[in-house]
Amino acid sequence: MPTATDGDRRQVPISDPDRKEIEQLYEAFRRGKAKLVSPSGEARLLPDSLHSFLVELIGLLNEGKSVMIVQGQAKLTTMEAATLLGVSRQFLVNMLEKGEIAHHMVGTHRRVYAQDLFQYKAQRDASRHKALRELTQAEAKEGLYDLEPSSVDED
Repeated sequence: MPTATDGDRRQVPISDPDRKEIEQLYEAFRRGKAKLVSPSGEARLLPDSLHSFLVELIGLLNEGKSVMIVQGQAKLTTMEAATLLGVSRQFLVNMLEKGEIAHHMVGTHRRVYAQDLFQYKAQRDASRHKALRELTQAEAKEGLYDLEPSSVDED
């Protein structure tokens, strides 16, 4: 599944002609079934899973987001993994040593499978969202949610 990296939420500059082409492609994919056409002219419908993937991919590009497609069994260096998580390399190494993320050794170097890293990232993000929801609900229940910060400090 295409994913815009959380560590890089910047809009990617796209030229006007490219933007129009992406928008047209996105609308064409959303409207109907796309076909693969061979050099000989033979047309075949895309499988549903590939169609869904391309709709999501083009949708993210249409929003100006960065997209990275990584094979699940891809082996990442600690620097690559740290960059994808938005943490320092040393922080990631500490997490690996604590067993928070599965990894393996290649000689003296640590490697992380992309699927393990993305699984950890999904769990981490879900945990963060849950904590924020609970905090927001607790503040709303206490009547603090709509108060200005200065009025909270005066109490």
